[in-house]
Amino acid sequence: MRIPFTKMQGAGNDFVVLDETRARFGLGTAQYRFLADRHFGVGADQILTVRPSPAPGIDFEYVIHNADGAEVEQCGNGARCFARFVRDAGLTQKDAIRVQTRGGVIEPVLKADGRVTVNMGAPVFETERIPFTPGHIAARASGSWQQWPLLLAASGQDTAVLVAVVSMGNPHAVQLVNDVDTAPVLQQGPLIEHHPFFPNRVNAGFMQVQ
Repeated sequence: MRIPFTKMQGAGNDFVVLDETRARFGLGTAQYRFLADRHFGVGADQILTVRPSPAPGIDFEYVIHNADGAEVEQCGNGARCFARFVRDAGLTQKDAIRVQTRGGVIEPVLKADGRVTVNMGAPVFETERIPFTPGHIAARASGSWQQWPLLLAASGQDTAVLVAVVSMGNPHAVQLVNDVDTAPVLQQGPLIEHHPFFPNRVNAGFMQVQ
């Protein structure tokens, strides 16, 4: 099976972009995973698909699949590439578009200098809307925001980490670290992503304040 694609990146976040405005390719989880594979496929963090408007007042549908083939709600850097793609491909002449995602409607805007900005809406901190289900665990105040303790089980040892939890259309768990270059991203990232407190999984982030 041969399908046309475009490779793009936003702030180092790289994507395979598919145009399904005329017809669906009918890809399944295994095919999305293959496209994202950096050894045997094209290689990408995510697969972005452009589909026709699903409703009045909406210009396009924006579908996002992670490298593991799972469909997710949102990606801001992907949205910027999406807006650039539909303009460059001649799918629209608008500078501002309304796009339906699994996480809601977003509004990318193409600026005169070629940059793209995206109104992602207000951040969501309500646990049930993220969704985040900490049970009896209580949050700890940290200035104007809250951090939640997560117990991570790795190599027979339990490690406790503190994360701030927020949704920008998809869930994020952000850990404050002293140095992102030495942070245990590969060790802790997958454990946070699949932690049982996040029923839909979560994007594990590591943040350094300079």
